[in-house]
Amino acid sequence: MGFFHNFLMGFGVACTPANLFFCFVGVVAGTLVGVLPGIGPTAAIALLLPVTFAVTPTSSIIMLAGILYGAMYGGSTTSILVNIPGESASIVTCIDGYQMARKGRAGPALAIAAWGSFIAGTLSVVFLMLIAEPLAKIALRFSFPEYFSLMVAGLMTVTYMARFSIVKALMMATLGILIGNVGLDMISGLPRFTFGINELSDGVGVIPLIMGVFGLCEVLENLEKELSTRVTYKTKLRNLWPTVKDWADSKWAIIRGTLIGFLIGILPGGSGTITTFLSYTMEKKLSKHPEEFGRGAIEGVAGPESANNASCGGGLVPLMSLGIPPNATMALLFAALVIHGISPGPTFIAEHPDIFWGLIASMYVGNVMLLVLNLPMIGIWVQVLKIPYHLLFPLIVLFCVIGTFSVAGSIFDLKLMLIFGVLGYLMRKFRYEGAPLILAYVLGPLMEQALRQSLLLSGGSFTIFFTRPISAVTLGIALFLLLSTIFPKIRKRRDTLAELEEEE
Repeated sequence: MGFFHNFLMGFGVACTPANLFFCFVGVVAGTLVGVLPGIGPTAAIALLLPVTFAVTPTSSIIMLAGILYGAMYGGSTTSILVNIPGESASIVTCIDGYQMARKGRAGPALAIAAWGSFIAGTLSVVFLMLIAEPLAKIALRFSFPEYFSLMVAGLMTVTYMARFSIVKALMMATLGILIGNVGLDMISGLPRFTFGINELSDGVGVIPLIMGVFGLCEVLENLEKELSTRVTYKTKLRNLWPTVKDWADSKWAIIRGTLIGFLIGILPGGSGTITTFLSYTMEKKLSKHPEEFGRGAIEGVAGPESANNASCGGGLVPLMSLGIPPNATMALLFAALVIHGISPGPTFIAEHPDIFWGLIASMYVGNVMLLVLNLPMIGIWVQVLKIPYHLLFPLIVLFCVIGTFSVAGSIFDLKLMLIFGVLGYLMRKFRYEGAPLILAYVLGPLMEQALRQSLLLSGGSFTIFFTRPISAVTLGIALFLLLSTIFPKIRKRRDTLAELEEEE
């Protein structure tokens, strides 16, 4: 009875005029972000985060979540029509979606992407609703050692799943921990890493950091690119409703994509990009006609589009239940709640049921809004692609400056934003990923607090992390992930040296 009561209460919260408005703003802004190449949902949430300071925490999280799953919808439109992925999770959609458009089947491709996203998004919310609360109750039995071990394993998983170098990802995680611990020590009150700068006594603000690493960095990186938005093949949007055969070919791809997206989304580092590649690979392997993939197979659109939307619901599970953001985008949602004085974790659902259930209900409403808006607005989004970048990027910089300055009215924060913008640009140039840095920045202070409290419980003995079963197993997983990346490199180096010796 309590479950259905909470569910109805959530709809009562989500359907207030103010929350409906912010849900609508979020999904429309997210769709626009998904359409425009070079921004992405993470940068968009970073840019719009200061806007939410003047609204309630519920409206804030509803709008920011709407941007996230709205971007997953929008990215498919340009991937299919003009072969330009609006965000990284839509790269795979280009493969078969654009080929369908070239064959005059842009309508069914867009429709199955929209319906697949809607079905996957709705099912992922159902899974979130069923899993998050029981997981939070289990997490209430955890103590400080278990939380420390979980956060260590989470960071290690993120670095293990890095797109480029594991070593570089570990370096970024270390840097994030150092930045997160700038300021006054929580116990002694002594300054750390402030270098005599009084403005750093309160630590490095999350807004200058994310505005620089995600917002300003995007501008600097894209200024040196010549992105073409020219439509190579003119396509007519007709027969938007998929045929019976299209549905028959897509139904299992949508279901499998939903499960893959949700399960991978729960894992630390499990982004929408990873889930789309896994879904596409699985569909190709299970298909009776794998040769059709790359030539316009509708399963190659349905599966990945379902997976990237389902990953949004999956990512909210550890954030809401354990207080551990699994990726950089969820870290921004974590920061948004913390700014409003709310700490996600095992007690979050019990202490703030209106926010949790209101968010769940808003995701149902938002998915319906996206389904209704997505197809009629396709023509508008294609026109948006024609906005010149020399007009778009100054607006992004303006948002960064206003958002950073509005938090505390500090010129020093603007200087920090510029520093982190240049740092983020150099990181992109040399293939250092930003996700481990942001996650470590968010989790670093929490890890330190859990570590200190664990040592106080044990009288200063580190054995507490290995004598408690859950903590020991979790640290063992983290150690396995670390060693599994080191040993292959050592073996490869030995083989290379042996070959050189043989040649001599």
